Amino acid sequence: MIVSDDQGHQRHGPRTAKQTRRRLVLALAGSLVAVGVLVAGLASRDGRAGSGPWPAGPAGAHPPVPGSIAPPKPAAAPPGPHRAGTVRIAAVGDVVMGTLPDDLPPDDGASFFDPVDDLIAGDVVLGNLESTLTTDGLCKCDDDSPNCFAFRTPPSYARWFKKAGFTVMNVANNHIDDFGAEGRRQTFAALRAVHLPYTGRAGQITLQQVHGVRVAVVGFAPDKGAADLTDIPAARRLTARAAAMADVVLVTMHAGAEGADHTHVEPGSEYFLGEDRGDAHRFSRAVIDAGADLVVGSGPHVMRGMEFYKGRLIAYSLGNFAGYKVFGLGGILSTSGVLHVTLHADGSYASGRLYPTQIVEPGTPEPGGDGIDLVSGLSEEDFGPSAARISPDGTIERP
Repeated sequence: MIVSDDQGHQRHGPRTAKQTRRRLVLALAGSLVAVGVLVAGLASRDGRAGSGPWPAGPAGAHPPVPGSIAPPKPAAAPPGPHRAGTVRIAAVGDVVMGTLPDDLPPDDGASFFDPVDDLIAGDVVLGNLESTLTTDGLCKCDDDSPNCFAFRTPPSYARWFKKAGFTVMNVANNHIDDFGAEGRRQTFAALRAVHLPYTGRAGQITLQQVHGVRVAVVGFAPDKGAADLTDIPAARRLTARAAAMADVVLVTMHAGAEGADHTHVEPGSEYFLGEDRGDAHRFSRAVIDAGADLVVGSGPHVMRGMEFYKGRLIAYSLGNFAGYKVFGLGGILSTSGVLHVTLHADGSYASGRLYPTQIVEPGTPEPGGDGIDLVSGLSEEDFGPSAARISPDGTIERP
């Protein structure tokens, strides 16, 4: 279905008049026209939401560098049962299951997510696909390009994301074009073949029904073909359209400079290798002003802090969740986590928790590590009074 709200209505701050907005949307329904906003439903064929189990060098995605990995901590308890009138969201950062031709995991990837499969659980489960799913296409990198990295795994690997519990993959990033138009085509076809929706293309709004609650997922990145996070007025308009279509809006951004020296959210636009990687701070506020209820980031390849703005949580980067023989490892480069957030049906914050994970050689995820301490400290340093308050068990509370 291709629809758009031509009126571009925006919602400012926390929703306090949800029913009024719904009536306005219904009144506008007759004027909606097909102008290019792709809506990909996440519900299963019978209309019900899915309910299964549930990189360092300059670009952070290079051969491993020396360093130590923090000793594992006991795995956190899996999420509790669903509460009526709420939506459980789980999100992870960058995921690469290896790269052809030689660096692929054992058993063809079937057990790749097994150590963390109890954490990849929720009504909406989001991951950033930092790779392509293709065996064809023209590689974007020349042999003499030391700062260029291109990743691809077999299209058949799409089934492992589905099996692990992901319900939507973000493709708004700088690697979806690693193998050109054919690489993109095969990647999207592979995801569709296993009924795993994606988000992040220009104008794309991906919808899911969760226990009668409509959830929209919108992905942004400063990259060709993506919904552009550097064009903030356009980002506001797209987010407002999503808010007019759904009760809950989840925005994911691939933003910020990369590597171990970029754990802090810098003021203004960030640049990496001469590229504008966006102003994550300004962008996040703008989309919340336009109707987003949760903003989740990836891209820097390290974890960053979290804050609340107008009652909505912003997680600026969840780091690298998995990267088989493609990411630099050691210390904070191996530190990651799974973010769980429960939102009420009107999009307001109910609860949240960060479950620490880490990447272990040769690049697979497992529970443990220092993600809670890292994010808690960065949050206080970067955001002060608006920082998320994160307890030692990972519970996330508003300031």
